[in-house]
Amino acid sequence: MAEGGGKTGKTDDKPDFARGIPAGDLPEGAMIEGTLGEDKVLLLRRDGAVTAIGARCTHLGAPLAKGIVTEGEIRCPWHHARFSLETGEAVGAPAFAPLPCYRAEERDGRITVTGRREAASGPEGAEPAKGSPGKVVIIGGGAGGHACAEWLARAGHGAAVTLVSDDPDPPYDRTFCSKQYLSGKAPREKTRLAPDGFYGGEGPRLLRDRVVSLDLGAEEIVTAGGERLAYDALVIATGAAPQKPDLPGFDRPEVHTLRSLQDADALIAAAEKARSVAVVGASFIGLEVAAAMIAREKSVTVVAPDAVPLAKVLGEAVGRFVQGLHEEKGVTFRLGRKVEGFDGTALALDDGSRIEADLVVLGTGVSPRVDLAAAAGLALAQKDDGGGIAVDAHLATSAPGIYAIGDVASYPDPRSGRPLRVEHWVHAQRQGQHVARTLLGETAPFTETPFFWSGHYATSLRYVGHAGSAEEPRIEGEVGKGDFAVIYREDGRDAALATCKRDTRSLEVEAAWDREARAAV
Repeated sequence: MAEGGGKTGKTDDKPDFARGIPAGDLPEGAMIEGTLGEDKVLLLRRDGAVTAIGARCTHLGAPLAKGIVTEGEIRCPWHHARFSLETGEAVGAPAFAPLPCYRAEERDGRITVTGRREAASGPEGAEPAKGSPGKVVIIGGGAGGHACAEWLARAGHGAAVTLVSDDPDPPYDRTFCSKQYLSGKAPREKTRLAPDGFYGGEGPRLLRDRVVSLDLGAEEIVTAGGERLAYDALVIATGAAPQKPDLPGFDRPEVHTLRSLQDADALIAAAEKARSVAVVGASFIGLEVAAAMIAREKSVTVVAPDAVPLAKVLGEAVGRFVQGLHEEKGVTFRLGRKVEGFDGTALALDDGSRIEADLVVLGTGVSPRVDLAAAAGLALAQKDDGGGIAVDAHLATSAPGIYAIGDVASYPDPRSGRPLRVEHWVHAQRQGQHVARTLLGETAPFTETPFFWSGHYATSLRYVGHAGSAEEPRIEGEVGKGDFAVIYREDGRDAALATCKRDTRSLEVEAAWDREARAAV
């Protein structure tokens, strides 16, 4: 079953909750998916009480019966979204829409679902009564920026928010750029993060412009279009920019980077005319691009200086497994080689060989966009710590009223005690939601465990936590068969976990590390 697409299973063998089920079929701790008319409903029993909620994650439709329940929330097995069991509210990205809630009755030894009950009106802990955020300006319309604006809007403060974005498209799911959209499995409109009309009216204002400077004294930002926007709180979510090696021919139009939806559009258009594609860099993005180009029936070669793809992050065993997935689909690898240039028809390698290519895609990493913060005098993190903008445990910068989130934020990791900057989509969203809660009066520090996923054809990998290297991994299961959990240790502790076909383990470890992080602050 492919994530986010296709059917998730037959429904004719699911129980009809309108007719009811024997109460004994739902023991303590159990979850059962069934139907109520056309609705897919999930029944749960926790602490003796029966709860009925929507059965599919509102992000990409994952079956929540395969997730876990902890601390009053249900966690999605695919992309780790979290929902309140009591209200159905989406309390943790990447989901934003709530689950429908239903009335369940247990009587005379049977459990029946009698209809929907009133949905939640806003995210828990973000009621307007908690306080007003004042005028909020968010720079950047990516994962973190939109998530912050969306949470404030759900809490009733959308009109106080201005999101300034230099991207011509309204906020979209950037993960689609290298996955479903690039491969042709999802249309462009499916990338949108918010429905039409969300930005505008009583909701947040979306200003398509580029911020050129921050005036900390006046508490204003200045845009290229000449606007000066005052703020009570400023959120910097400027993201990262692709790195482009300074090599001969890399300024040619056949050489592409992939960061934005427009980049994906340009790459799709170029692929229509190309026969052979060379991907420079065996990164997650590089390999996802390779898979997308295979789906478009192109000849694909991946060139990288690494001996094994992704070995620095996942270790050699998992790296070789991922390499094998791509080779089975026809991708050719030229590993241990460096590119010296491109003449429009072929890449020149450091061993004197050439790789014919009509189209070149760079997967050579990104750099945090910190120019605005640096020019304004905000404290920056050391390059040895990953660079970025230095923030505290609440994601606040060195200047009062200014926060930084996502790819640019270097924050104190409560589990390791070290500064940490990660470039994960979901983590950026959760940081945006955390800042929104902070602006509404919450005082808890940021303690979310980093998480990302990566898709390679029909195989998905999940990764929770963060490890600086993948040396001496502890492997459970069989990597070669695509059924495994790999633990990476750092400073004598379990620091990260990569899994394949072990979604429950991934969720349980993430939840445990979330608790550990909260206890550490």
